[in-house]
Amino acid sequence: MSRRWVAVPVLALGLMVAACNGGAGSGSGSVASDTVIDLAATDTVGPHGEKPTRVTDLELDPADEAKIKSGHYRAALLWHEMSAWSSAVQKGAVDEFARLGIKVVATADAKFDAAAQANQIQTALATKPDVILGQAVDPTTGAAAYQPAVAQGVKLVFADQAPNGFTYGKQYQAIITGDLFQLGRRAAEALGEAMGGKGDVAIMYYDAQFHVTNMRDCAFKKTLQSKFPGLRIVAQQGFSDPNKAEDIANALITQHPDLGGIYVSWAQPAQGVLSALNNAGNTKTKLVTLDLDDTIATNMARGGRTAALAADRAYDFGRAMAISSALAVLGKKAPEFGIVDSVTVTKDTLAQGYAAWAQPLPQAVKDALG
Repeated sequence: MSRRWVAVPVLALGLMVAACNGGAGSGSGSVASDTVIDLAATDTVGPHGEKPTRVTDLELDPADEAKIKSGHYRAALLWHEMSAWSSAVQKGAVDEFARLGIKVVATADAKFDAAAQANQIQTALATKPDVILGQAVDPTTGAAAYQPAVAQGVKLVFADQAPNGFTYGKQYQAIITGDLFQLGRRAAEALGEAMGGKGDVAIMYYDAQFHVTNMRDCAFKKTLQSKFPGLRIVAQQGFSDPNKAEDIANALITQHPDLGGIYVSWAQPAQGVLSALNNAGNTKTKLVTLDLDDTIATNMARGGRTAALAADRAYDFGRAMAISSALAVLGKKAPEFGIVDSVTVTKDTLAQGYAAWAQPLPQAVKDALG
C-alpha cells in the first residue's frame, strides 16, 4: 500500500534550508547536516512558502451546495498512479461528487508515465469536464500536459503540488495535501515512546528535492531532537532508489549493532528495511514509517519490529479535493494549499488507521492480530 514519490526540483527549497541540525544527544555531532531534510520550517508550509489551510472539515454553505446540485457539473479524475492511497483518495472524491450531483465522466491511471498522462488529459477533455482532479506525473513537464485543459477553461485541483510554473487562481484553483509536518512529528513521537525515550536511532530519508518527503523527514528529525533528548541520532542515510533500502539497512545494522530504532521515509523502502532486520535476526531495533502498507501492518499486528505508522486521512483528502472542485467551478476561492489531518497507527489502532483510508482490515492483518 505504499504511496510512491517522484523526485522533482523544489524551487523554494533553498529558502528553507538551514535549521534542522541541532544537537540530539552526544551522538548527533557526527551526523550529516545541510541535507534536503534540514529545513528551517517548524510547521507545514507549501513548496513556495504557501501558508496552509486546514481542510479536514471543509464544507460548502447551503446556498453553494444547492447551486452545485442544480448545475450538472462534470469531473475527471486523472491520477499519476492508482495505488491503495490514490484509490482511497478517489473514493472520498467520488462519494462527495455523488452527494453533490457532480458526474464523474473520466478516470485514468498514468502508471507514472508522463506521456501517457498527457494523452489521458486530451482524452478526458473530449468528455467536457468542468474540473480535473489528480496529480502530475512529472511537475516539470506537467505544465505542457495540462495547458490544453487550462485553455479549455477547465478548473484544476491537484494533490500535493501543481506543475512547475502554474499559478494559483490562474492555471490551477487548489492544492490539497497531508499535514506533512504533523506526519513526521507523529512518527517521531511514536518511535520515541516505543523506545522509552532512550537509545540510538538511524534516519533513512529520501535524498531528493521533493517537498512532501523533505518536510515529513525534517519534522521527524526535529521532533526527535526536541522532545527526546535521551535519543541519539547515530546515522542519517539518504537513498534515491527505494529498492536499495534493504542494502542500506544491512550496512546500518552492521555498523550500529545496538541500534534501538530506525525511521524510513515511507512504506515501500521500509519493507526492505524490515527484511534486513528479519534476515539479521534483529529483535531489538524498532521501525517506524509513513503511509499504510499491508506488509508493514501485518508485521506490527503480529508483534514484529514495526512500532507504528503515520498516515494521512486519505478519504478526507479526496473529499476535500471534491469540495475544492465545487468551489472552483462556482468561481469561489478554494484552498491554495489545503492540508488534511493524519493518524498514528499502532497495533491497537490498526482498524482506525484503515478506516481513515475507507478500507476494512486486510485478512492478513486480522489473522496476525489473532
